Amino acid sequence: MKHLLHCLPLSVICLFAVPMMAQSSAPAKKAEKAAAQLTIAADKTLHGVSPSLYGMMTEEINYSYDGGLYPEMVRNRTMRDGGWMQEDWMVVQNAAGGASFVNDEKEGPTAALPNSIRLTVTAASPAEPAGLRNNGYWGYPLEPGKSYKVSVWARADGAADLTAALVSDKTGKAVASTTFAGVGGAWKQYQGTLKTGAIAAGQGYHLELTLAKPGKVWLTLASVFPETYKGRPNGTRIDLMEKMAGMHPKFLRFPGGNYLEGDHISERYDWKKTIGPLQDRPTHPSPWGYHSSDGLGLLEFLEWCEDLKMDGVLGVYAGYSMKQEHADPGPALEPYVQDALDEIEYATGDVTTTWGARRARDGHPAPFKISYVEIGNEDEFDQSKSYDGRYAQFYKAIKAKYPTLPLIATAPVTSVVPDVIDDHYYLTAESFFADSHHYDKADRKGPKIFVGEYATMEGSPTADFGAALGDAAWLTGIERNSDLIVMSAYAPMLVRVDPGGMQWHPNLLGYDGLHSYGSPSYYVISLFSGHLGDRVVESSLTGGGSRFAYSVTRDNGKLYLKLVNGAPTAETVEVAVTGPTAGAGKAWTLHAASTVDTNSIAEPRHIVPVESAVAVTAGKLVRNVPGYSVEVIELPVGRTK
Repeated sequence: MKHLLHCLPLSVICLFAVPMMAQSSAPAKKAEKAAAQLTIAADKTLHGVSPSLYGMMTEEINYSYDGGLYPEMVRNRTMRDGGWMQEDWMVVQNAAGGASFVNDEKEGPTAALPNSIRLTVTAASPAEPAGLRNNGYWGYPLEPGKSYKVSVWARADGAADLTAALVSDKTGKAVASTTFAGVGGAWKQYQGTLKTGAIAAGQGYHLELTLAKPGKVWLTLASVFPETYKGRPNGTRIDLMEKMAGMHPKFLRFPGGNYLEGDHISERYDWKKTIGPLQDRPTHPSPWGYHSSDGLGLLEFLEWCEDLKMDGVLGVYAGYSMKQEHADPGPALEPYVQDALDEIEYATGDVTTTWGARRARDGHPAPFKISYVEIGNEDEFDQSKSYDGRYAQFYKAIKAKYPTLPLIATAPVTSVVPDVIDDHYYLTAESFFADSHHYDKADRKGPKIFVGEYATMEGSPTADFGAALGDAAWLTGIERNSDLIVMSAYAPMLVRVDPGGMQWHPNLLGYDGLHSYGSPSYYVISLFSGHLGDRVVESSLTGGGSRFAYSVTRDNGKLYLKLVNGAPTAETVEVAVTGPTAGAGKAWTLHAASTVDTNSIAEPRHIVPVESAVAVTAGKLVRNVPGYSVEVIELPVGRTK
């Protein structure tokens, strides 16, 4: 993700003087706009379509992981975030005011988690317990009749019975609770289940950890977890995974852009600290102003790919962080090169390798598929200009061990020729329409292109319909040039829409604790990705205007036509196709009356595709594409070799 946008100049608007005409007594007839003429030679292939053209990019921004896809309900569960005493953990008092706590920096269960909360209760009873309260991420999102896994690492001075309860903010009454009896003097994880009854669904709940009699306990790594996608332990949020599956993604670029680099080298995504048991993950600051629990670690990213049947595009730290700290090529860079080699082996190595064996011990013996490795992120911002040398050092080391693994450069380099280069674009809708032919005449002899981040910068917190039109126009150019462009991904993908949850806009998918929705741009990507052939066919367009864009692909059974009308008025398109069988096709129309119209938590399906039938007669059809519309048309075609 860029702090500095890549922007192209807007089109120049020219005003022309019009000579006055002699007045006529007869009323003037309004000239009818000529229909656009689109000719498609369905039997003439220009080039193939990259099978990995549509995928996803992710990073920890807008509470994408903690408070989002990673559905942990306890905020600051390891008590390591900055300012935690004021924001996350608070005292639950009784009439005697019998509770207090401090951050004990010398007591913790593991070397990775060397600190904890020391809770001291001086007065308490079963009727009036005392302890701690955690407010979660904008509350605890609970539903009726659901089970939640609860756990906490604890030890006591003597012995104690620790109760974990989910409590209503309105009534102060527990809606689910369990007691961990006999907490002893040694650190231990205590686990149980919290089952709700006939409660109102909502986020107005919190967690309480209390004692019913005086005592002293140390606590850390508290957790309340809902059901997860495919039932994975330490897994992902169900509704967000289902929406991502609806995008038909072929790859996931992870662990992120700025999140990979960190503000400082010490705050980079250090993958070796994100694997194994949670108590062995020390957490780290993220560059977007909040702490990362690292519960969503390297293995969980790989399992995310597995669950959605995607290839992995693995970003490896390349020795540069955003506050202009870097390691020079040579010996100083070598530890990071070795980390990258180890990381690739963790993902792809069999169990006879050092890091493949470690992955097996972490619970996944089978290797994962990594289709590309990206070296760094947006290294054009490195003021030391060291990326050329850094990239070459990584390139040579990785190719020596993995000669067929394609490598992606994040900035232009001259020392070696990269397999792929990553381009990022954050533009207005006008610029994307104007630049939709950006790659039409690009050099095919150079590296392939990964459009690793793009978004039309309109709408908040998620893209509005004007943004969807700009994204759709841009994607028609991506499809037409899919011999050169191997992958593309919108960014950012996720945003928490509760107050304070957003650091960047627009975004693709919005959510709170219980609900989620797709922006209009989400539906554009879903339609385009779900109706993509394996080749681009010959076509030509006459007319259509500056805010009209299209692409045509096909496979051995269907032709896929995308039409984008960014003007407020309808556009008539006369389509002539050679090669299709006569018969009915289908169309999906995404339309809004205004470019600022959009979807939201309150109206999640306000703008969605509408399906209709398309009649084809002798290879001809006429489409009256409404103003502010995106259409995807699927037509039957004869099979070709």
